[in-house]
Amino acid sequence: MIIAHDLGTTGDKASLHSDDGRLIAALTERYDTDFRAGGVAEQDPEGWWSAVCAATRKLLERTGVRREQVAAIGFSGQMMGAVLLDLEYRPVRPSLIWADHRSQVQADRLGAALGAERAYRLLGHQVHPTYSLTKVMWVRENEPEAFAATAHVCLAKDYVVHRLTGVLVTDRSDASSTNAYDQSTGTWSDEVLAAAGLDPALFPPIVPSTTVAGPLLPDAAEAVGLDAGTPVVLGGGDGPLAALGAGVIDPGDGAYAYLGSSSWVSLSAEQPLHDPGMRTMTFDHVVAGRYVPTATMQAGGASLDWVADVLRPGGEEGRFTDLLRAAADVDTAGLYFLPHLLGERSPYWNASAAGAFLGLTRRHQQAHLTRAVLEGVAFNLATCVGAFREAGHSVDRVDAIGGGAASDLWLQILADVWGATVRRRSIVEEANSLGAAVTAGVGAGLVDGFHVARELSTVTAEFVPDPSRHADYRRRHELFLDAYERLEPWFAKEDR
Repeated sequence: MIIAHDLGTTGDKASLHSDDGRLIAALTERYDTDFRAGGVAEQDPEGWWSAVCAATRKLLERTGVRREQVAAIGFSGQMMGAVLLDLEYRPVRPSLIWADHRSQVQADRLGAALGAERAYRLLGHQVHPTYSLTKVMWVRENEPEAFAATAHVCLAKDYVVHRLTGVLVTDRSDASSTNAYDQSTGTWSDEVLAAAGLDPALFPPIVPSTTVAGPLLPDAAEAVGLDAGTPVVLGGGDGPLAALGAGVIDPGDGAYAYLGSSSWVSLSAEQPLHDPGMRTMTFDHVVAGRYVPTATMQAGGASLDWVADVLRPGGEEGRFTDLLRAAADVDTAGLYFLPHLLGERSPYWNASAAGAFLGLTRRHQQAHLTRAVLEGVAFNLATCVGAFREAGHSVDRVDAIGGGAASDLWLQILADVWGATVRRRSIVEEANSLGAAVTAGVGAGLVDGFHVARELSTVTAEFVPDPSRHADYRRRHELFLDAYERLEPWFAKEDR
């Protein structure tokens, strides 16, 4: 058996797989996030560790699998965060996760030092407060005592792998999410780190995603309920592993969309994609020699979570089903939603962007608000789809994964807005951990290649765009873009 963990924004999605990667069981162990004014988004790394321990034990209990049957453990992890550790590898403060955007001042300074075009081609990304590097700079300048105690900087899955093995390393996919990585050489960038004034020794060695970081240590084995010596495979960042879980390995495999807390459209390529408008970014794939050009918005599924919390507070069971059912029976009647609740990456790269409803009238009800949120996410991602098409990539068929892919309504809206056939995969919420399981299987010698991922998740439904609705949505997309452009100066004035 293989156990895979996907350390996401809201919890650890843990899954049990047969030794050929087939999904057997899955569960989620949740942990808290501290969202506060001023762009704060933090998590306690101890919460990740506790979730991994609890989820592993629960998987074994619920399935009756014995600890000695587990042949490997693998990881997917949220990207772009900053876990600061002391000499003893203990966190010196909570982790600043991807959604934390307090480091705009540091990002502006670093971007000016490097030059926007130079930085984009070097990193595959714009310099932005979403990424790890400027978060570390922010801690140095605002919490000097914490920074003085810092000896190591890593990402979420790297921290947990170290707790299990005593070895701190990272992989190229996660390294490519830090804004400190030279994508052309596959190494930490001396140029960028010098501009940031940070010692390269803070960052861990970069190794392949399939690396067996080490055997499971005895104390860690006791905590998670597995045998000491079980191979722990490093894995990668959740974006590239989502691509693998969707069967997107080679350029011919098409595009996919991930509808989770953050949401994105992505594909596989043999080279980084450098968009003239710098709307997209490129991560390294977990598959050697492959890259995943990506356009990521901050609050995709998070926008739906938010509107559900506002309209149906208390988290009652079935609230999403009820809201979506009602939204299917209305049109938005001139109502628009800008889904920038956590600032924005693609396509605007504006940490000051905020969410907004526009066109509200007295006749708008809950169903209209919910549908406007679904359409707002689709419109924002449509701009990203357009960037890929302008670069010569075909986006006529998009495979959908992530929790939001369970909604027929949302997938039909995406198809109609994008003018592309959208297909649901058989594994949606566990796609990241499926990618982690396949990577672990390759690393531990249990499967003979990444290609098995294509066979482990199949297409279960197709949503074909309606030509008349697509034509109407194209017109409305222009109004959506105009709304953002008009509000952008106001966003910069308001302190949130």
